[in-house]
Amino acid sequence: MTLLHHGRAAPRLAALLVGLFAAALALATPVSAANLFEDLGGKEGIVRIVNDGVDRVLADSRIKGRFVDTDIKRLKSQLAEQFCHISGGPCVYAGRSMEQAHAGLTLRNAEFNALAEDFQAAMEQQNIPFTVQNRLIALLAPMQRTVVGQ
Repeated sequence: MTLLHHGRAAPRLAALLVGLFAAALALATPVSAANLFEDLGGKEGIVRIVNDGVDRVLADSRIKGRFVDTDIKRLKSQLAEQFCHISGGPCVYAGRSMEQAHAGLTLRNAEFNALAEDFQAAMEQQNIPFTVQNRLIALLAPMQRTVVGQ
């Protein structure tokens, strides 16, 4: 005998579960992407974050060696375009897929995490609130699976 099949508790339990599920979805769903773009400071804010983030990466002894032969101006441009696009801005990312861009690099989790830390520090430097940082990171984090170990 279970509560879901007998007695008055079943409808209340079902309603409670539906309510909890809806609340969890509401908490997990980020504010609209357009707001994220604006919360990052629009295109200009994103460019500042990317420029500072890449500069930090290039100074980071843990990963700077990975960028020795990289066209830094192009990298900054592509990252700004990508961040603008995924945050709901008016940009269209026209660069290579993450798999293509990182093919043959055999990146490690530690390197991915170092880059993420450098960009988080760049957002802190630009006074981006922690909650806004997390919203952008939540959009970028799934890329780890497509770049690490390629």
